[in-house]
Amino acid sequence: MSDDSLCNAGFIENYNGLRQRGALRQDSHQESVVKALDNLLQQLSEYNNSMKLYHTQLREWEASRHQLRQKILQEEAEQAAKKQIERKLAEGQKTFANIVLRWFKSLKDRLLLYESENEQHWQRRVYGPAAIQWLRAKTSKRKREPGSGRMVAHIKREERLDEILGCPPQLPQSPKGLYIYGSVGCGKTMLMDMFYNAAETFVSHRRRLHFHAALLEVHDRMHKLWKQQQQEKVDNGVLDSDDDNFEDSETVAFQKAVKKWLDDEKRFQEELQHTNIFDIVAESILSETAREGASLLCFDELQVVDVFTAVALSGIFTSLIKKGTIIVSTSNRAPGDLNKEKMQKEIFDKFVGQLQRHCEIVLLGSETDYRRLQEPDAKSDWKNYLWPLNEDTRRSLELRWQQMVSGGKAEMATVSVMFGRTLEVPCSCNGVARFTFEEICDRPVGAADYIALARNFHTVFITGIPVMSMRNRDKARRFITLIDELYNHRRQMICTAESSIDELFLGSEEGSLVDLESLQFETEAENVRSRRDVTVSGTVAPIGGTIEERRGIQFLLSGREELFAFQRAVSRLIEMQSSLYLDGKDCQVNHLSVQRVAVQ
Repeated sequence: MSDDSLCNAGFIENYNGLRQRGALRQDSHQESVVKALDNLLQQLSEYNNSMKLYHTQLREWEASRHQLRQKILQEEAEQAAKKQIERKLAEGQKTFANIVLRWFKSLKDRLLLYESENEQHWQRRVYGPAAIQWLRAKTSKRKREPGSGRMVAHIKREERLDEILGCPPQLPQSPKGLYIYGSVGCGKTMLMDMFYNAAETFVSHRRRLHFHAALLEVHDRMHKLWKQQQQEKVDNGVLDSDDDNFEDSETVAFQKAVKKWLDDEKRFQEELQHTNIFDIVAESILSETAREGASLLCFDELQVVDVFTAVALSGIFTSLIKKGTIIVSTSNRAPGDLNKEKMQKEIFDKFVGQLQRHCEIVLLGSETDYRRLQEPDAKSDWKNYLWPLNEDTRRSLELRWQQMVSGGKAEMATVSVMFGRTLEVPCSCNGVARFTFEEICDRPVGAADYIALARNFHTVFITGIPVMSMRNRDKARRFITLIDELYNHRRQMICTAESSIDELFLGSEEGSLVDLESLQFETEAENVRSRRDVTVSGTVAPIGGTIEERRGIQFLLSGREELFAFQRAVSRLIEMQSSLYLDGKDCQVNHLSVQRVAVQ
């Protein structure tokens, strides 16, 4: 079977074709997952048609509701404007009623003064308790929570719309997604990617997200939304500062009052929509094309590393499920084991319940790390991972560099990163970047930087990779994240290292390595550090402030969670040396965000 025919074949046919070619070994655990994925694939076409009909009906219902709502709002605005004009006209006339009201206010003030000095004497000699109680009732103002009146009006308006137009069309019953978990290298990501490619013709919208990229996108969208809200507050403040022109005619004043009421209502509705930020983020992840039919989200390496992740994943996934999104996810852990330290337990338990109701939980029980089966037999076959650190490996690396750059001119480059930051690349040429280990892993960088690097360069050279332990744990974690992103983007890494891959991540008498990089919250801030580092004390408070958060950090410090990360990094490093990986590496890069300066 040719490669072209495999690409055009169905999901199971593609999988069986790879087995026939010898690219995959027979594995009963994988075959059971393949059947579950194929079963889901068969349901997607019918579900997509149902969702197309649903979204058509929903748009019609929303359009009718919007039209009727605008009519009701116009009526309410005109009524409110009329009352406002009448009130202003009344305030401008010195009527007997105004005098009486001012007299009552003056009487109330004197009453409070006398009552505080000699309450019993005042009650006995002047009015008595009954008169005082009557005066208080007439002259006191009811305290109302700001915005409560508009909220009550909003609720009543929506209830009226429900009575007239009825409820929205019912969301079709979605097929269950899949939650696939298992050990490192057993084929989870491979099967999910094959399923994702096969689903292209079955669903209207699909996205594949890796854990690091997904969380960075969430941070980025939340921060942009926050900045938008701040700007809207400034703009609204400018609008609210405009004084009324009392010289306007009654008709013009009425029109202005109607417009201001409608503008205030619009801002109120926008603020109301912003109350659940995760709904907005979920909507942006789906995009508008998701409203043309079914939507599919494939989420790789699902994990929980801190409180924010627990809350964000719960909020976003719950919102996506409520919108009918089908989720296929991979993880090293069963759903119930994702949040072992019970961070935001009540919220996360609801999320796990949603996941279990809407996803089939499948264990890929193979203990075989198939990436290791691609390991070269002889050290001479290791063309990209050169060890140990000596003159021979240094010369071999320089030869590879000259081959890759093909006589081009080396330049220093600056790559745009999320949150308004940049990453400096000391040496680059023809889509190839070069670093020392210290330059790429001993700086305050993280997943966002490595994603930008992988998007802009198809090959990365790294020299002088040391054996890693607790003594250089931050560097180790950054290196693991770098490997993850290069692997996810199908990039090539050529390096020199102190030891073999299997001996690269070693513990020490101090204990195992620690995932501190995952505890850093990335964001953009004006004139402020862009990270919070739990290992540094200072003006920036660490994330682990509460007892619950400190328990989570201690769990990570124990090294139990790191076992998966280390095993995955070693497994991926081995696969990245294989001919299968190198033949399929992606050489399409984005040079648009790179600024270059010639190296002298």
